[in-house]
Amino acid sequence: MMKRLILVASLAASPALAASGPFFSLGNTNFVVLLAFLLFVGILIYAKVPGRLTGMLDARATQIRAELDEARALRDEAQTILASYERKQKEVQSQADRIVSTAKEEAMAAAEQAKADLAKSIARRLAAAEDQIASAEASAIREVRERAVQVAIAAAGEVLARQMTPSSASEMIDSAIAQVAAKMH
Repeated sequence: MMKRLILVASLAASPALAASGPFFSLGNTNFVVLLAFLLFVGILIYAKVPGRLTGMLDARATQIRAELDEARALRDEAQTILASYERKQKEVQSQADRIVSTAKEEAMAAAEQAKADLAKSIARRLAAAEDQIASAEASAIREVRERAVQVAIAAAGEVLARQMTPSSASEMIDSAIAQVAAKMH
């Protein structure tokens, strides 16, 4: 590598040969620049700068390779975590769907139960209303009969009072006393 660098430097210096005057004299600036350059390259080689540069580049390449490997590992880990979260999300979604369907079924069952309870309540109320109507009807019939009996008794009393004479009254009293006496003995 170094030999190539010197060869390139010497070829680059060949246009300096076109300068005026002898090339290998310290009065020629091109020659002085060439010597300074060669001295600089020599110092760099003596200080092992190319080896250090190569080592630094190799270290940097190794560091970049390690960072790439770490990035791949992180990407794989992230993909694993993502797959895990997606799986968990699917499980949670399916569980939520089951909960919702169960809740709907329970709501439907509760609604059906409420309908049945309402129908029973309505039937009980209708039966109670029918019982009340029958009771009121029986009470009304009883009141009408009692009133009819009262009216009949009053009418019979008036009829008897008009038809009764003092002698027929004493005969009825005697007859009633005889009936009571017969029943008591």
